[in-house]
Amino acid sequence: MADARGTPSPWIVQWAGLVPAGATVLDVAAGGGRHALFFADRFHPVTAIDRDTSALPERADMERIQADLEDGSPWPLPWPQPGRRFGAVIVTNYLHRPLFPALLEAVDRGGILLYETFMAGNERFGKPSRPEFLLKDGELLELVRGRFSVVAYEARLISEPRMAMVQRIAARRL
Repeated sequence: MADARGTPSPWIVQWAGLVPAGATVLDVAAGGGRHALFFADRFHPVTAIDRDTSALPERADMERIQADLEDGSPWPLPWPQPGRRFGAVIVTNYLHRPLFPALLEAVDRGGILLYETFMAGNERFGKPSRPEFLLKDGELLELVRGRFSVVAYEARLISEPRMAMVQRIAARRL
């Protein structure tokens, strides 16, 4: 979650130290690039993917991929290239369940998954409110079970930057 200035999520900042020095980072549904920039400023090569990359800055240390992640194909071509892996995959405020297998596969062995988005119960506070955009209770834990070691997990009500029900995970691929 971010405040109105687009600063990085406190969850992502808190667990960013898990990402090995110099590891490549994939920012999924990057938006304006708050997390892509955060990791690039920490000397990580970054790939930022979004359906609209116009808000992303052009930087030598940031690959920008414009693609619709929900167009029905497993992933938009030319990405991901077969076997391409990242030291970290970052996802915030985005949920498209058909991408789960590809997202997990994109995390290199020993790499980090940092995922944070809205969960069931958020409909009391506004959008998103449709079930297809809300994680089920414990869904992130089930997603990584047997493939990742969970470092941290939360499913809770937050009040900043606004009231919301969120689920968050920081996990290392086995």
